[in-house]
Amino acid sequence: MPIPENKILENLLNYSAIKQKVISQNLANSETVGYKRRDVAFKEMLQQGMKTLSNVHLKDEDFEITLDENTENLSGINNVDVNKEMAELAQNSIMFKFGSKKINSYYQTLQKVIRGGS
Repeated sequence: MPIPENKILENLLNYSAIKQKVISQNLANSETVGYKRRDVAFKEMLQQGMKTLSNVHLKDEDFEITLDENTENLSGINNVDVNKEMAELAQNSIMFKFGSKKINSYYQTLQKVIRGGS
């Protein structure tokens, strides 16, 4: 695996960590009057091109956290739908596990090569 793929996976893990924080905030404030749901705008960055992501190390501040301006009161209190947040939490968890397994696999292979293939 060339190093640029590792950068993509590293950026994916950074995104998953930020997404986890945002989902946790949404769930914690699901019963807060006037709270507006937040999301991380990564899909737009992904759509801009994987080539850009492979050459750049993204930091926490590179991910844009947006307010969901939907005024529909899904929970009766605010626009946080707990079921939707839990589904996104599960999806994010799977994505994080995928990224960490791929990086772990890369470094295990690298370690075997350094040891002489044993």
